[in-house]
Amino acid sequence: MKNAVFFITYIAFSIIYLLLLFLGYDSLDCYLKPALIPLLILGVYFSKKFQTKKILLTALIFSWIGDVILLFAEIAEIYFILGLVSFLISHIFYCILFNRQFKEKNKRNTIIFLIGSILIAVYLIGMLSVLLPSLGDLKIPVIVYASVISTMLLFAYNGLLIWKKPANQYVFLGALFFVVSDSVLAINKFHFPIQKSSFIIMLTYLVAQYLIVKGILKLNSKKEI
Repeated sequence: MKNAVFFITYIAFSIIYLLLLFLGYDSLDCYLKPALIPLLILGVYFSKKFQTKKILLTALIFSWIGDVILLFAEIAEIYFILGLVSFLISHIFYCILFNRQFKEKNKRNTIIFLIGSILIAVYLIGMLSVLLPSLGDLKIPVIVYASVISTMLLFAYNGLLIWKKPANQYVFLGALFFVVSDSVLAINKFHFPIQKSSFIIMLTYLVAQYLIVKGILKLNSKKEI
């Protein structure tokens, strides 16, 4: 499959990029980071047609735009805000994407769903209570962003309960890693510095994007990828 080449290249480049980050070569970020998500975009683009393919591509494109904009976040705060907006749009499209997959006849366990929903709500409230005192003018944007990404995780959790295996697990873990990545980024920026934060953020982010893509393609294909 043509798209498999792009996914393999994505994994290989991600490993090299993460190794360089771990070793402290952060200055190479602007050269390597923008090249990663386009590989996933190409992998999806050359995959077989399915109903929500354009939604997945749109989510990835806005993620890539956010990646590029955030490279300039240290120059001025406006770049951080624009990057936040770009990822916010990406997460909204992921919410739409996950919601459009809900066509399975499997019934979810209502009690388990409620427990998961409560845990996600606890995460959201806890994270905001930690961050709000130091957010300043960014309170509303961060509250909106945190609410949207928590909603994305909730949609993925719902999918975990009703979608076929292992695709449901891939998507849920991808969404969970995305939340971890954004949480580490937020804590590092607004609360206290985290050692090797760039490495942790990008490790969880790159794994998240790959797992979501892999899971969605599996959900929409009879063949394993």
